Amino acid sequence: MTQVKSVAFHTLGCKLNYAETSTLSRLLEREGFEKKEFEDEADVYVINTCSVTENADKECRQIVRKIQRQAPQGLVVITGCYAQLKAAEIAAIPGVDLVLGAAEKFQIASHLRELSKGDSARICSCDIEEVHGFNSSYSLSDRTRSFLKVQDGCDYNCSFCTIPLARGRSRSDTIGNLLKNAEELAAAGVKEIVLTGVNLGDFRDADKPDLVFFDLLGALDSVQGIERIRISSIEPNLLTEKIINFVAGSKRFMPHFHVPLQSGSNRILGLMRRRYKKELYAEKVNLIKTAMPHAAIGVDVIVGFPSETDSDFRESYEFLRDLDISYLHVFTYSERANTKALEISSPVAMTIRHERNKLLRNLSLKKMQFFKEKHQGEKRKVLFERQPNKGMMEGYTDNYIRVSTPYLEEWSNEVVDWRL
Repeated sequence: MTQVKSVAFHTLGCKLNYAETSTLSRLLEREGFEKKEFEDEADVYVINTCSVTENADKECRQIVRKIQRQAPQGLVVITGCYAQLKAAEIAAIPGVDLVLGAAEKFQIASHLRELSKGDSARICSCDIEEVHGFNSSYSLSDRTRSFLKVQDGCDYNCSFCTIPLARGRSRSDTIGNLLKNAEELAAAGVKEIVLTGVNLGDFRDADKPDLVFFDLLGALDSVQGIERIRISSIEPNLLTEKIINFVAGSKRFMPHFHVPLQSGSNRILGLMRRRYKKELYAEKVNLIKTAMPHAAIGVDVIVGFPSETDSDFRESYEFLRDLDISYLHVFTYSERANTKALEISSPVAMTIRHERNKLLRNLSLKKMQFFKEKHQGEKRKVLFERQPNKGMMEGYTDNYIRVSTPYLEEWSNEVVDWRL
């Protein structure tokens, strides 16, 4: 389809999706496509979807309708986790031309060459069991941070999660290739890399499986030009004391951990099929704070999991309240097709789920406020973003406190000593 010249992207979901969207964009630019903003008129629109939210279908339909209004002749391509899970459902949305599953999304250029507007939607997908390859990805944009994909897929099969069904078995890049990617990012002026994956701590070098996540950290720590590296999220059972002590002694790795908990009730953790109990989680938080008292610790929590009683929630709330953590990401449980959680009786009423969400979000605000106040008056290093936002510039300290100040061009994409 040689007449197609321009493409626009829209990303829903996680850092991993942003890394992959950016890579798809570069693939098509190398094929001669001009990249446009999603609000502009383009020949092709690519929506990279997420399966975590219950509103995936609704969001997808709204975006497709918007495209039809602004560019009726534009080709609409849907990919990402939702596309792998519900390909036929998406293909039935009026205006969708192509649905690409997990194994096909990086072949987008060849699929576009064979596509015409007006045909019925084409589905290019396979069973997730057949998805084995790893596609290197990283984000590269106006931001100072880049998301570097190091691992994909998951073998854990938590009872609430569709990610293994959408992304397949755990697999990783090689350390050699990741070092090459990091050097490319450094050459492009990127100052901070965020390591991303579905289950990061499960990283094993694709060529040398005896090399694990700890070995990757040691290799990346020596990349010249990258000033800061963050670990996006790591399971508590895979966060070893060795990793914590390594980060504590590193000049490049930031004192910032995001460690999913999901529930502070051991009964609920068991039903969720998580691989730890809350006592292990508390132990990991204590290890981090002993090695780095100034470290930020973020926590993922799910409220309203099937059969979660008031007592379970109170136990979870009190556990989180007493932990030395910095902020929470709170998710309201939503039923997902083909997950084991659907077999658990006693679903929690939606009004109660929302009440519990609100209580934990308020706790998160208090935790973050306390964390900021604890570091008030300290001098910490802040990496400021490249682009101003309404005359202001923003950045984060090493331990993830957001700072805002009037825009100064000389501070753009620079690490500045800042008194909080």
